[in-house]
Amino acid sequence: MCFILVIKEDSKGVLRQGIFFHEVECPTALAFYEQYPSPECLKGVTDEDLAEFLRIPSHNTCSTKRANEILDLVEKDAIKVRDYQYARDGVIQSIVRTIRFQSEEMKRIEEVEAEMLKELSYQLETIPGVSTVTASALVAQIGDIKRYKSADKLASFAGVAPIYQGSAGKGKNYQNKSLGNRELYHVLYFLAIQQVHIDKKKNPRNPEMRAYFEYKTSTGKTKIQALICIMRRLVRIIYAMLKYKTAYEMPGIKADFGEKRIS
Repeated sequence: MCFILVIKEDSKGVLRQGIFFHEVECPTALAFYEQYPSPECLKGVTDEDLAEFLRIPSHNTCSTKRANEILDLVEKDAIKVRDYQYARDGVIQSIVRTIRFQSEEMKRIEEVEAEMLKELSYQLETIPGVSTVTASALVAQIGDIKRYKSADKLASFAGVAPIYQGSAGKGKNYQNKSLGNRELYHVLYFLAIQQVHIDKKKNPRNPEMRAYFEYKTSTGKTKIQALICIMRRLVRIIYAMLKYKTAYEMPGIKADFGEKRIS
């Protein structure tokens, strides 16, 4: 079952909080707010009644204890009935219907995207952390991979290749913050974060990428700089996968992380 953090201000201006559902778009939350858009609608509803109602959208994960906690939080908030409460309730129910509609539309769009990726024979979703939406965003921003003569060209387009500035034989490489496709840069940035993520059990999502990240930080790179290195590595991988239409294979962890250019 999913829960939402509810923070409200009482009559004394003190913030009170409780846990209802952590995702407003989950079926349980939507069913609850459509049926009970305001505390007034919960009058006379027992914990057994609420638990029985929520068991269907929550697939039997809502217990009577949880229903009692919800009713207890609502009672403690002690929100008075406001003018035109029926109209306020109608707005809440309208928002619920809108969220449901948009969720269904997003599912349909994802189905179309999945079919497109299949038709193109791209297998970007085999990369850990890459969903259909992320893979489609990468393809949309990169376009035809034949436009790029090498992975370095793609890195430059994405804005993750350093820029050399200098003269008379003296200069320095700077991060490319102003040039490149910023939408692609953002997709790669959040994908890099996914690659180095460690779950609650201390298991990395992508062990090789996590090891590479730690290797870079151990050599003096900041975490942001190490993430950019991950982005460059992802660019090379994605370039090869799009060019040769191959699936991602988890590489072994190397001690020195020697990198080969793909052209």
